[in-house]
Amino acid sequence: MSDDEAHNQAIESASAGASLTFPMQCSALRKNGHVVIKGRPCKIVDMSTSKTGKHGHAKVHLVAIDEDISPSTHNMDVPNVSRYEYQLVNIDEGYLNLMNNDGVPKDDVRVPEGDLGKEIQTGFDEGKDLLVTIISAMGEEQAISCKEAPRGS
Repeated sequence: MSDDEAHNQAIESASAGASLTFPMQCSALRKNGHVVIKGRPCKIVDMSTSKTGKHGHAKVHLVAIDEDISPSTHNMDVPNVSRYEYQLVNIDEGYLNLMNNDGVPKDDVRVPEGDLGKEIQTGFDEGKDLLVTIISAMGEEQAISCKEAPRGS
C-alpha cells in the first residue's frame, strides 16, 4: 500500500475513546455487581472464595448468567453499566416504545420475558402510566423494572 493509499482510508465510526469495560481484581467483585463472562455483561448472583491451596491462589467462583472460576488475584473485565428511566408509550410486536424526559423516542428494547414482561403488559393494558428502567452495558440493553409514574399535581 502506498503512502497516499494509507492516508485515504475511510473511518466508519469514531468514539470518545471511552472503554466499555474496566479491570477489577476478582477478590474486589461483589454479589449484585457486574462482570464480563464469555464476552457478555453479566450480573453476579452468587460468589464464593476458596482457601489458598497447593496450586497457589485462592479461587473465586462466580455465578452469573454464565459461570466462571478465576484466581482471586487476577483481574476481570467489569462492564460500564448505565441505568435510564423511560416512559412507556406503546408495546409493538414484542418491543417497548419508550420516551425519555426530553421527548426522544426509543423503540429497540424487547419486552422482557417472565414476570416483568407480564407486569409491563398488564399495566399497559390497564392504561397505567408506566416508567420502565433500562440498563445498558457493552451495547446491550434490557428492561429490569417498571413502576407506575407519579401523578402530577
